[in-house]
Amino acid sequence: MSDQNVRNAGFTSSGITRGSTGSSLMSKEAKGSGGGVQSGGPTATLQKLGAKGSTHSSGFTSRGISSGSQASKMMSKEASSHGGRTPRGGTTATVQSISMGGKGGRR
Repeated sequence: MSDQNVRNAGFTSSGITRGSTGSSLMSKEAKGSGGGVQSGGPTATLQKLGAKGSTHSSGFTSRGISSGSQASKMMSKEASSHGGRTPRGGTTATVQSISMGGKGGRR
């Protein structure tokens, strides 16, 4: 289900769908970083996963993040750089939220 949720959010093999949650996320992220979308950030990560259709195999599942997966490594790295916590609205939280059918929780 998580791959379908990412596609439903507008992240597809054809790019980000106009007017979608993905489009909104990309716009907010670009504005927040001075006009660009950060490599490895939420938009780039979701687009990469949406194009491949591989959220589940990356460890982002409808039941949470799989232990020992690429997603868990991403979460650990992000938490390490934020004092041991995964920040709300950060890459890991946003990707997991959307893969579970949410809106991404971006501020």
